[in-house]
Amino acid sequence: MSDQRENFSRRITSFFSSLSSAVGLGNIWKFPVMAGLFGGATFILCYFFFTILIGIPVMISEFIIGRRTRTNAVNAFDVLGKPYMKIAGVLGLIGSLFIVFFYSSVAGWVYSYIFKTISGEFNELSGQTIQQAGEASAGVFGKLLNALWAPAGWQLLAIAMVAVVLILGVKKGIERLAKILMPVLFILIIVCAIRGLTQEGAVEGLKFMFLPDFSNFDSAVILSAMGLAFFKLSVGTGTMTTYGSYFTKNTNLPGTALKVCFSDIAVSLLAGMAIFPVVFSFGLTPEQGPSLLFVTIPLVFSKIPLGTLFMLIFFISAAIAATMAMISLVEPVVAYLSSKKSFSRNKAVFVVTGAIAVVGFLTVHQQSFFNKLSTFGLDGVFASLGIKDFFGFFDYFSQNVLLPLAGLLFVIKLGWIVNEKVFKDELTNEGTFNLGVYALWLFIMR
Repeated sequence: MSDQRENFSRRITSFFSSLSSAVGLGNIWKFPVMAGLFGGATFILCYFFFTILIGIPVMISEFIIGRRTRTNAVNAFDVLGKPYMKIAGVLGLIGSLFIVFFYSSVAGWVYSYIFKTISGEFNELSGQTIQQAGEASAGVFGKLLNALWAPAGWQLLAIAMVAVVLILGVKKGIERLAKILMPVLFILIIVCAIRGLTQEGAVEGLKFMFLPDFSNFDSAVILSAMGLAFFKLSVGTGTMTTYGSYFTKNTNLPGTALKVCFSDIAVSLLAGMAIFPVVFSFGLTPEQGPSLLFVTIPLVFSKIPLGTLFMLIFFISAAIAATMAMISLVEPVVAYLSSKKSFSRNKAVFVVTGAIAVVGFLTVHQQSFFNKLSTFGLDGVFASLGIKDFFGFFDYFSQNVLLPLAGLLFVIKLGWIVNEKVFKDELTNEGTFNLGVYALWLFIMR
């Protein structure tokens, strides 16, 4: 029997809520970082391929399972009479938690940079040479990472914001915030992209993004692009199954998935246009890894007119994206626990966010005793994968193992195991839409 749960009130709020899960720091932080590390346009094309031909079918699968069962990502398989497939939902929930364990740390960095911008901590960069300003900006980021309490405090603030919204519930919390903040996010990131494109080196940045060099195309690019597609769209985490369970019966599932995916791609490109043109304008390299956003943005914005204002806009955009994405990742776990008689929604929120705060602490201090796998004798186990700390551990296994595997199981279940009538009825809203859509998506999924 399915859970008694709230529904999103309208189709537009279903879209914004689903979009808030797909659009997050993955667009503003992780997408530019990985594009920079894996060759720009070649990686981006590969990412687009996996987003469209794998991400969309998996998202639709989760939407169908969620709306059909009206329950969480684990119990849905009981409702469909296939309890042995629960492993897909369980892997998805574990993947969600793995992401939030390190994601909350990065969200904390973003929150802290809003404060640093407002307090004028980057003002002195404007009077320095590029080299001096670059070193100073890197120093600010390094100081944050190695501070004793500040990173954990900012991480806890990000987690607390998520807890407050989830306690308010689906309509008063998730839906209300999504329909306000997602349009704001789009406007802010467009403003930043326009500013980036007006830089003298914008052409080089655009070439890096849109002119592929296939000499650097290898299996690492393919695996990373596929993992990012799952990570970015929150597919395989159970998030879209949970959100699908809140959809009304007249929600167009294929249409919603298409709009979410293409909007997600648009935000990723806008974020790249905001970052790479200014990176090339100042003679910087895009292969800086996780520090790309936090070192280069203060540097480049400090050197342009109204830079402080645009820097503040950028980090506010990143904070909105981070908060909404974290909410969507935590909600499936909360929904699962809330289905248990011993858990109220409030209790589930406190238990889950408390666990995230405790385990997430391992990822906060990049060079600390607690973050290193060697502290727990695990460094040799993952050395061949290049994983040295818990931040990298949670990142690698969520993106490259748990989410793709869970997504594959969702598709196998819906494409080969569940009665085809279930799929057809949900995908076409019981025949309201063209049955050709059903045939196409069944073929792609199988």
